[in-house]
Amino acid sequence: MAKLTNMQVFCRIVELGTFAAVAREMNLSAMMISKYMAQLEESLGVALLNRTTRQLSMTEAGKIYYYRSKQLLDDFAELEEYTSQLGRQVKGTLKISAPIDFGGLYMVPAIDAYQRAYPKVKILMTLHNSKVNLSEGHFDLSILVTNDLDLGVVARKIAQTRLCTYASPCYIAEHGEPKTIDELSLHRCLHYMDTPHKDYWLFNVAGEEVKIKTSWHFASNNGRALCQAATLGMGITQAPDLSVMNYLEQGKLVEILPDFRIPSLDIYAIYLQRRFLPAKLATFVDFLIHYFGENNKLGK
Repeated sequence: MAKLTNMQVFCRIVELGTFAAVAREMNLSAMMISKYMAQLEESLGVALLNRTTRQLSMTEAGKIYYYRSKQLLDDFAELEEYTSQLGRQVKGTLKISAPIDFGGLYMVPAIDAYQRAYPKVKILMTLHNSKVNLSEGHFDLSILVTNDLDLGVVARKIAQTRLCTYASPCYIAEHGEPKTIDELSLHRCLHYMDTPHKDYWLFNVAGEEVKIKTSWHFASNNGRALCQAATLGMGITQAPDLSVMNYLEQGKLVEILPDFRIPSLDIYAIYLQRRFLPAKLATFVDFLIHYFGENNKLGK
């Protein structure tokens, strides 16, 4: 167990960057963290960290030891969780990342329904539009709206949405309706920040995906704020249709440039490939697929 503790301390030093940060996290003294590291390096007979007054960095041996240790620690944690769940209730804390709009509009009802079936599972959901690196260990699951998946992850489709361009009737009455994507340069645009396609709007031109960088007048990382701005006639916005359904039904927004709409985007539940998949993760992903698929919950 001493070797396992030393290994855990080393990995957290690499991940957090300082001995002090690891000491705070583990509620130990910095001297004790140094002792654990000294014991590990002495037992291995090799230095794992380069120490300077300003920063820490891994030696070549440290890099090899870190990546293998991280894998072993993850496998050990998964095995413990998997074994402890055999014949028992599904429980634990599930940490998920989701886009701001999709998470706020659709994930909360899904989580409520899931926790009615699995009341022992706690769910911690962080909402932001940036793609997360699951290998860093901050999240068990990421919900992503994309047409471009990374390698090395398990991606299970839970729903679909269309990326469309919208304006309000009052904006069109005052400024006219663009008929081609080139005409967007003559219009006020409302930009959705921190999406996977970054500063660009996506369009389909003769079967090819075309990226256009608009000259925006108002930007936000919240689709509801952009939709409200669009309904007030502040400009044109591009957003997934799941974010604007209510505004379309009320006639506050209309779709423009429909001939240049790109194919539908898939919404995925993404997690790392694991030898032992925790029951809390497996049941949640299966539940989302059923909830959004068979029950057609988007837009309801």
